[in-house]
Amino acid sequence: MGRPFSIRAMATLPSWWSADRLSSLLQRLILVAVQVFLLIVIVLAVVVLGHLVYQNVGDGQILSIESAPEFQMRLQNAFGGALLVLLGLELLETVRTYFTEHRIRLEVIMIVAMIAVSRHIIVIDFEHADGLWLLGVSALVIALGAGYYLVKRSTGERT
Repeated sequence: MGRPFSIRAMATLPSWWSADRLSSLLQRLILVAVQVFLLIVIVLAVVVLGHLVYQNVGDGQILSIESAPEFQMRLQNAFGGALLVLLGLELLETVRTYFTEHRIRLEVIMIVAMIAVSRHIIVIDFEHADGLWLLGVSALVIALGAGYYLVKRSTGERT
């Protein structure tokens, strides 16, 4: 049988091993994996968005639009897709900042939230949207804008 576990036995562990070092290594591996996954998703989103644009333009579907509401719907969908790609890029920037500086920048999180809300606003069907829901979205936009302004003001940066 081997020796029972003791505090002295821990002193015989290799000098390169420590819980902090292991934790740091695992954090780096996880952050690299998240960055790779985000990059894959962003590249796929750009490919899909490009395919949809090509399909609508290449097939002549864009020329077959017969009304302003149909045109507005197609533009809203295209802009919503572009904002989804920007959302992914901002998330990637958040992970990259955490990876290099080991802190999360609140202004980047606020920008991600504003992009997400903006995307939802762009694709709203205003003819069928509930008034109370629109007031809630408006309050959210004002709160995010004010919060972003206050964060920028507290860090001393000009907006």
